[in-house]
Amino acid sequence: MEKLISRAPAVKIQQLRKTYENDTVLAIKGLDLTVGSGELLALIGPDGAGKTSLFRILATLILPDGGQVEVLGYDVVKDFQSLRLITGYMPGRFALYQDLSFFATVFNTSIEANYDIIRDIYVQLEPFKHRRASQLSGGMKQKLALCCTLVHKPSILLLDEPTTGVDPVSRQEFWDILDKLKADGMTMIVSTPYMDEARRCDRIAMMNRGELLDISTPEALIDGFGKPLYAIQSDRMFALLQDLRKYPVTDTCFAFGEAHHVTFKKSIQVDDLRGYLQMQGHHHVDIAQIQPTVEDCFMDQLAS
Repeated sequence: MEKLISRAPAVKIQQLRKTYENDTVLAIKGLDLTVGSGELLALIGPDGAGKTSLFRILATLILPDGGQVEVLGYDVVKDFQSLRLITGYMPGRFALYQDLSFFATVFNTSIEANYDIIRDIYVQLEPFKHRRASQLSGGMKQKLALCCTLVHKPSILLLDEPTTGVDPVSRQEFWDILDKLKADGMTMIVSTPYMDEARRCDRIAMMNRGELLDISTPEALIDGFGKPLYAIQSDRMFALLQDLRKYPVTDTCFAFGEAHHVTFKKSIQVDDLRGYLQMQGHHHVDIAQIQPTVEDCFMDQLAS
């Protein structure tokens, strides 16, 4: 169940359902979600979780097959024309024309009219103002896309993995811009594969196979992990993953960078586990209890 939030709702979703391919593929399954006014919400989930379908419904680009969806008090089906004037949507792939030379006029506005909201981005783009979109770097393309998303001064931003494939410096700059927009009261929903980005949001909504697994603040998700977590290494990491999963009391075991993160069905004796791994031929075994991350919480939700 969704945890209550104190802000007045900017987005209200009740029993949302979306199917594809003549109702044979269920992309969103009875989703309930509320987003507060001025909130920055992160959506995380694997490919096929339903995130992009949700964004497209909120942006009035596709129709839901069931349920009720309201954005800023407007129904996404009945009031789609009004909603499009106050919504900024940035899809996962760079969707602007490669030879783009104008955009603001589409919304009957200008850069000058809303310069206050795009200033921080536009000053970075201005040295390249004579270049077509196709000639910009990946990071600059995303900043251009955000600039175009904001130029009509929307009341809500929908950003579908806006920094995927962007270098770390540009990612940081992009999120610094989002932080400023949040401070100005903008409501934003952002999907991201990067857990460090998700931690910068007010709340995180975990999705899988069209369903909401959990939603809470980053701190509450981590505090609610509820069981000891261990990082384990040896000189044979692939074999270690297999042997840990065979250990009788192992609950979950996933590869995380240089170590495997493991939980157990009951309390363990570290020396007993080390002895088991040494009997399997592992050397230089390192076992350390660690604090969980948002990614650990998400993987645990997927496994449950």
